[in-house]
Amino acid sequence: MCKNTCLSFLFFFLLQPALAQALPEVALVPGGIALLSLPDYQAETVVTFDNEPVAVFPHEDSWIALAGIPLNAKAGDHHFSIKHHTGVTLNTRVKVTEKKYAEQHLTIKNKRKVNPNEKDMERISRERVRKQKAKTLRTDTIPKIDFIWPTEGRISSVFGLRRFFNEQERNPHNGLDIAAATGTPVKATADGTVIDAGNFFFSGNMIYLDHGQGIISLYAHLDRIDVKPGDIVKQGQMIGAVGETGRVTGAHLHFAVFANKTLIDPVYMLPKQQPRAEIID
Repeated sequence: MCKNTCLSFLFFFLLQPALAQALPEVALVPGGIALLSLPDYQAETVVTFDNEPVAVFPHEDSWIALAGIPLNAKAGDHHFSIKHHTGVTLNTRVKVTEKKYAEQHLTIKNKRKVNPNEKDMERISRERVRKQKAKTLRTDTIPKIDFIWPTEGRISSVFGLRRFFNEQERNPHNGLDIAAATGTPVKATADGTVIDAGNFFFSGNMIYLDHGQGIISLYAHLDRIDVKPGDIVKQGQMIGAVGETGRVTGAHLHFAVFANKTLIDPVYMLPKQQPRAEIID
């Protein structure tokens, strides 16, 4: 049995100043976030966005579904589906609008980080499998989404930029770069469990944290790693330090967030009172 309904979305009426730190920011654009109110939610309810299971978490006297919108999502209608344990399915549409991201041109001194040799490619292929396993993990843990900033510093590169390394186009920037001195502490943005940690060809020293139900944070280019796979960490706990390992042009933290296997702009998950105005193009 299937029914269609216009379920209420969490737009500005739920994002008042008192709640700004508790909920992510709604952004119905590629790389953004859609939030859906679930006042009658029960544990057996399954919520999907474009057929992909999404995270569900409690907020005040209700439950909220959080869906990441892929960076390559086309403008137009996308769909939430809410299947109750009774078999009744409710559907609602999300209208995603187009967003154009700027270009960024970087010069990388280590040319192998732009054009890897055959041995490098073998390593990259092995790491790709490892990364895929980490970023697609889904556990039943109910996520705590009141993220904090992972480190202090200036935003040196924003999400979604079309990137050119030594004038060669590569994948768009999939996270937020925070420039800081080597050794600056890096903290867990929320409670979580270490999925993987180690050194990667492009990402340098990197950590994946599982926050539950497909919400995963990533910390790359670290100078050092202070945790190991399986460790349970608390929000604000030091997990490493800013560095310049991997493919970099200087010391910074590359911070990324996954939701329903989708990379989203981390800014929408972070408190607004941090120095987001200090963006360097």
